[in-house]
Amino acid sequence: MTSRADRLLVALALSAGPLIALGLARFAYALLLPDMAADLGWSWSQAGALNTANAAGYLVGALVAAPLARRVGTGRAFLLGAALTTVSLLLTALTSAYAVLLVARTVAGLGGAWAFVLGAALVAAAGAGGTPGRAALMLGLYYGGAGGGMTLAGLLVPWVLDRGPSAATSAGLHLAGWQLGWLTLTALAVVATLVAARALRHTVDPQPPRAQEQRFDQRRIGWLSAAYTFFGLGYIAYLTFIIAFLQEAGVGLRTVAAFWVVVGVAASGGWLAWGRLIGRLGGARSMAVLLVVLAAGTALPVLVPQTWSFFVSGAVVGGTFLSVVTAMTVGVRESLPSTLWTSGLAFATVAFGAGQTAGPWLTGWFSDVSGSLGAGLVLSAVLLLVGAVLTVPQARRTGAPSTT
Repeated sequence: MTSRADRLLVALALSAGPLIALGLARFAYALLLPDMAADLGWSWSQAGALNTANAAGYLVGALVAAPLARRVGTGRAFLLGAALTTVSLLLTALTSAYAVLLVARTVAGLGGAWAFVLGAALVAAAGAGGTPGRAALMLGLYYGGAGGGMTLAGLLVPWVLDRGPSAATSAGLHLAGWQLGWLTLTALAVVATLVAARALRHTVDPQPPRAQEQRFDQRRIGWLSAAYTFFGLGYIAYLTFIIAFLQEAGVGLRTVAAFWVVVGVAASGGWLAWGRLIGRLGGARSMAVLLVVLAAGTALPVLVPQTWSFFVSGAVVGGTFLSVVTAMTVGVRESLPSTLWTSGLAFATVAFGAGQTAGPWLTGWFSDVSGSLGAGLVLSAVLLLVGAVLTVPQARRTGAPSTT
C-alpha cells in the first residue's frame, strides 16, 4: 500500500468502524426509539437509559482499548469490536426484555469503542509519513463513516418501520417494526465488518505509547476536557430524542426519513466546512464557536417548530458535532508535547464519555418531569453553551495558533 489512492481507499474501508459504532449502533437508535417506547411502554428516562448504557459501555471500551490492542494487535482488536457490536445489534432485535436490552446496548458501546478508537489509530498509522493535508483527508474520510451509517439508516429504517410488519406477518413471522429495524441495521453491520476485514490486510499496527508517555499534568488540558464533558452531555441527547420530538410534533415518517438523511449527509461532509476555521482559530477557540453553533441548532426546532427549521437544525447539528471532536484533538495537540498526545486524547475521551453517559438519562428524566421533550432539548442546548464558556480559560492559556 504505497499510493495515495490506496491509502484513501483503506481509510474509506476502515470507516466501517464509526459507521457501525456510531451511525448504526448509537445514533440510529433515535429512529427506533419512538416505536420501541410505544410498543414496550417506556418512559422517556427509560428510553434514554438505553443510550446511557451504550455510552457507559463505550467509556469502558475506550479505557481498555489500548491494553487490548497491545495484547492481540490493533487490527484484530478493531475487528473484534466491529463483530461484537454487530452481534449486539442482533441481540437487540431478538428480545423485548428491558434488562437484556440494557446489556445489549452496553455491549454495543463496548465493542463500538474498540472499533472507533482503534480504527482511528490504524488510519493515522496508514497516513504516517505523508503530508498533513493527506493525513487530515484520511481522518476526515474515516470519521465521515458515522454520517454514512446515519444516512443508510435514514434511507432504510423508516421504510422498514412502515412496510416491514405487514410483510413479516404475510410471511408468518410475528416481529414488531422496531425488531425488523434492528435486523436491518445488523445486516448493514455485517457487510461493513466484512469490508473492514478485507482492508485490514493493507494496514500496519501502530506502536502503543511507552509507559513514560502515559503520565502528564492533566491540568494542562483541564478546561478543554471539562468543555468536552459538557459537549458529551448535550449533543447525545439531541441525537437520541430528536426523532421522538419530531413525531410528537406531527411530522410524518417520510419527512422523518428525509430529516435523518440530511443529518447523516451533513455529518459526512461537515469537516470540509469547518476544517479551515479550526486551523485558523486553533482548538479551544474553534471549539467554542462550534459549541455555540451546535447549541443554536439543538434549540432551533423547539423555538421555531416549523418543518423548514427542523431541516436546518438537522443540517447544523449533523454538520457540526463531529467537528467538535476535531477541534478537541487540535486543542490537545496545542497544549501538550507530541509524546503526550495519546495520553491527552485518552484523558479527554474519558471526560467526554462521562458526559455522554449521563446525557441521555438526564435529558429523558428532565423531559419526564417537565412533560416535554422540547424542554429536554433546550436543556441540552444550555449544557452546550456551558461547554463553550469553559473553553475560554483554555483558549487564553494556549493563545492563538501561529500563522507562519
